[in-house]
Amino acid sequence: MIELNALTRRYGPRTAVDDLTLTVRPGHVTGFLGPNGAGKSTTLRMILGLTTPTSGTATVCGVRFADRPRGLRHAGALLDAGDVHGGRTALAHLSALARSNGIARGRVDEVLREVGLASAAKRRIGGFSLGMRQRLGIAAALLGDPPVLLFDEPFNGLDPEGVRWVRDLFRRLAAEGRTVFVSSHLMSEVENCVDRLVVIGRGRLIAEQSLAEFAARGTRATVSVRTPDPAGLAAALEADGATVGREDDGTLLVTGLAAARVGDLALAHRIALHGLTHRTASLEEAFMELTADSAEYRADQSLLRAERAVDAGGPQPVAGLAGEETR
Repeated sequence: MIELNALTRRYGPRTAVDDLTLTVRPGHVTGFLGPNGAGKSTTLRMILGLTTPTSGTATVCGVRFADRPRGLRHAGALLDAGDVHGGRTALAHLSALARSNGIARGRVDEVLREVGLASAAKRRIGGFSLGMRQRLGIAAALLGDPPVLLFDEPFNGLDPEGVRWVRDLFRRLAAEGRTVFVSSHLMSEVENCVDRLVVIGRGRLIAEQSLAEFAARGTRATVSVRTPDPAGLAAALEADGATVGREDDGTLLVTGLAAARVGDLALAHRIALHGLTHRTASLEEAFMELTADSAEYRADQSLLRAERAVDAGGPQPVAGLAGEETR
């Protein structure tokens, strides 16, 4: 369990984390979300004793992590996959961590196999791709078989197989009764693997609840309607205050009215319905809406619109295509 009590960190006049109180419980994969500059990384560093709070406390299983002599037995973390000595081999890196934490040498081989790096154990880390470094960081977090695990952007650099493996790993660790705390900007991956959320903005707590409860707070729920008379139904819905869009197949997308009201209006106007589906806001939609006032860095929307208007046949950036196993 991770417990934060009035946790605060200031850097001169700037408050990075502001009176943050929350509990991350075992048995769940808990997502940790917030806009850039929200204070997520600072919070994770304070939990692990890497940054000293200005005030308040952060404990792991009731004790400050810095007070534990063999920390990897109590909490494992991946904060920065690139923060390793590139001249060492994966085997040497994990062996050094094991010795310093009183962990048996055989455990190193176990975690290398678990993360899929057994064949690369004697390769220098400097030649690893980002995906391989992520796997190595996860291996280090698992090394002490701890009850608490923290991961910051664990999906970066992973190929689709790696992303699925990480999702399954997090679910398994939580099912074993561990506390799993995951920070990521990839909303689709968060939505696929977490069951609880902690959301912060400008260092303050915005939400601490289940994924479903958070998504339900978004107001952008839509009703999808199929009808042989889309024009007639759209006119009736708009007259009642709804906003109506239309997909390529003629399906109407209605916002501003509940599904029951859409059905009642169709009946009142004698318009047949072939389908009526209510869709709640996605995690991304709810997140964007509920953190809108907390975003520290916001793109100029006029520039974004101009970029989208550029001829699609013009020069395009070239994306790297390196896989996990090659640099």
